Amino acid sequence: MRRRASVWITGDQLLAGHPAVREAELEFGRDGIEIVLIESRARRSHFPYHRQKLVLVLSAMRHYAEELRRSGYAVDYRQAESISAGLIGHLQRVAPEKLYLMAASEYTARTFQQNKIPQIAKSVGNGSTQVTIVSNTQFLTGQFNPYPSPAGGKRVVMENFYREMRRHFGVLLEEDGTPTGGKWNFDEENRKPLPARLELPDPDGWEPDEITRKVMEEIDREEGGVGSTVGFRMAVTRAQAQEALDQFISRRLDKFGPYEDAMTSRSATLFHSLLSPYFNLGLLDPLTAIRAAEDACQQGRAPINSVEGFIRQILGWREFIYWQYWQQMPALASANHWQCQGSLPDLFWNGETDMNCLQQVIARVLRDGYTHHIERLMILCNFCLLSGVNPREVSDWFNAVYIDAFDWVVLPNVIGMGLNADGGRTATKPYVASANYINRMSDYCGGCRYNPKQRTGRDACPFNYLYWNFLLEHETELRANPRLGPAVLGLSRIGEDERRLISAEAAEFRKRQH
Repeated sequence: MRRRASVWITGDQLLAGHPAVREAELEFGRDGIEIVLIESRARRSHFPYHRQKLVLVLSAMRHYAEELRRSGYAVDYRQAESISAGLIGHLQRVAPEKLYLMAASEYTARTFQQNKIPQIAKSVGNGSTQVTIVSNTQFLTGQFNPYPSPAGGKRVVMENFYREMRRHFGVLLEEDGTPTGGKWNFDEENRKPLPARLELPDPDGWEPDEITRKVMEEIDREEGGVGSTVGFRMAVTRAQAQEALDQFISRRLDKFGPYEDAMTSRSATLFHSLLSPYFNLGLLDPLTAIRAAEDACQQGRAPINSVEGFIRQILGWREFIYWQYWQQMPALASANHWQCQGSLPDLFWNGETDMNCLQQVIARVLRDGYTHHIERLMILCNFCLLSGVNPREVSDWFNAVYIDAFDWVVLPNVIGMGLNADGGRTATKPYVASANYINRMSDYCGGCRYNPKQRTGRDACPFNYLYWNFLLEHETELRANPRLGPAVLGLSRIGEDERRLISAEAAEFRKRQH
């Protein structure tokens, strides 16, 4: 009897040269393995997901299955009530000697792999199927972990993490080991407001093919969820993801750096790459993107500040966030350092608010499932922390509505960095700001009924009294933070009467929201 093996590939592991496939093929040969992909209805209903995200994931999975078939692999593509049901059905039919899979990126999924799948394998047929979990290769920290075991919970700063990753992978380094351009970090050059007359590029897009159109029709028939499938134009194949990278390098990378923190009502995407969904699904390799940006710098097609800023997003932020996730789970999921207990306001689901910045950003999320990182951090998370929203409700919303959201990125980025609810393990300070920051970095305040320069009163921007109220409520702790000390010192200029007014207006605002 011919020996047979199965390989289970999840919807966020659509890798070229998948390590579990390679491992199985070495022992059983291509003709001796069958690859199973499972669309789980239970997983799809875990959150009220954005319909564009569902189209992206399901279409990418189905295209990936076709790509495998064209490469000569046997593929069992299943639609099941749950992952367990899909696996049981596959194992009953194939009765493989071994089941290979790659370790999941998410804590709950990896726990399921380690605990539940061996039980499933034993319960099917004669119970002789062996389970082999290979290491996850979707992240560069799987190849090199700069801080494998921080002693005593010692804080690791992202900048140091990033420099170690640069050194190890030899990215933007001169022959003597010094950083290209003479600095490790060009942040100071990358915080410019957007000039009013600067021409902004249209985002990339691909017309849906037959597979994608069928997925869109299926999603349209389902109840629940957020947004619409109308206008879906994302990349769903490896070739399209590579084209998205090429277009970013050639059309937007040169201006990405200076305006990566800018916000405008004119565009949701500006010069951003929009590549995160493809990295997170496995359609695009992070090191490939890093080398492409590095080549553009060496060839004089993009300035060092733009290239370094883009590379830092991948080799620094993305890898650091994933590293933090595994350092802090499972406690991170319930972290609430500032003891915020408020409910997520309805405006996050309907976009109805007279605060122009929030209205613009949330409308984009509900329409497209996307906003860039500063709007996520300095508008959405800033608002939620200042108004006292429970961190888990915020992270659940992000997981539901963003097209690039997965647990490993949302929890450390939202609960850790955005809300500082992990007590400062991910970020060295709370990212709180008044309307002054939003007014400086965007054009939102110009079209708003609130005055960004007024701290209290009917016309005062809520970001102002919420910000100063946060400093008042946590003055002792914040004063000890060297990065926030100067801001807290500003409290000395606020008299007792104004302090009481700030607290009262913040309390009234929170009451109306929650």
